Amino acid sequence: MILLRLYWEFLLIGLFSVGGGMATVPFLFDLSARTGWFTTADLANMIAISEATPGPIGVNMATYVGSVTAGVPGGIVAPLGLVTPAFLAILLVARVLMTVWKSPRVQGLFYALRPASVGLIGAACWAVCSVSLFSLEGGLTIHWPSLILFAVIFWAMTFPKWKEKVPAVAYVGLAAVVGVVFKMVD
Repeated sequence: MILLRLYWEFLLIGLFSVGGGMATVPFLFDLSARTGWFTTADLANMIAISEATPGPIGVNMATYVGSVTAGVPGGIVAPLGLVTPAFLAILLVARVLMTVWKSPRVQGLFYALRPASVGLIGAACWAVCSVSLFSLEGGLTIHWPSLILFAVIFWAMTFPKWKEKVPAVAYVGLAAVVGVVFKMVD
């Protein structure tokens, strides 16, 4: 029964999280609150691990939740649920879109999806920042080591001379190492 529930929950997440893997984060916060399968701290770790490992972040997070909830079968069922809507949509779009692409209604639909994607990604950004950089529970608490690391990496990634020479994966690796060191010192 848990496998069916995992598939269903991630099918719904895949159906409504327009905009990529980070758009699944608000839905995962909701899933955590409703099911208790993982905590917000687990979600923060899940995001970090999913960002640092190869593959789509949404699929990585679904695999993580599925594995924690129901072992290896859950780790297979949850991502299948997540990608089912996209798979079906691609089949449908490939079939239908070629015939109606020039329609103003279809163009309007795609135009309307843009702000929805931005909103979901913005909500994911807020959720990640509120877990890793600061906390509003019981007053404002700033996580200074994380905020300093964020500022340094953000500056380095936007510094014109380094932007083209240092690959983004190097920053992810550096952040992972610094995060491990911070956690060991903490």
